[in-house]
Amino acid sequence: RVGAVTQAAWATGNPTEALANAVPYMQAFGHVVLAWTWLELSLAVGASKDEAHRVGVAGATAYFYQYELPKIDAWLRVVESRDMTCADMPEESF
Repeated sequence: RVGAVTQAAWATGNPTEALANAVPYMQAFGHVVLAWTWLELSLAVGASKDEAHRVGVAGATAYFYQYELPKIDAWLRVVESRDMTCADMPEESF
């Protein structure tokens, strides 16, 4: 999904449009990286004899996947559409 959205953001070849939503793009990309990190931690801790640690990592991973990971789609929709709401606002209006 991130790859497809990256291509959509650059579809016009206009850097202003492509980079207008760099913040939500980076938020989404960062969450993808964190999801992989939690997955790797969950796999690594699976061999641990410390049950409390395994349960803790599993719970944190489940939380991230249920509460944080779904945010990615909202961020990517803005990037994919090349929304210019913020970029079109005059600087003095901020």
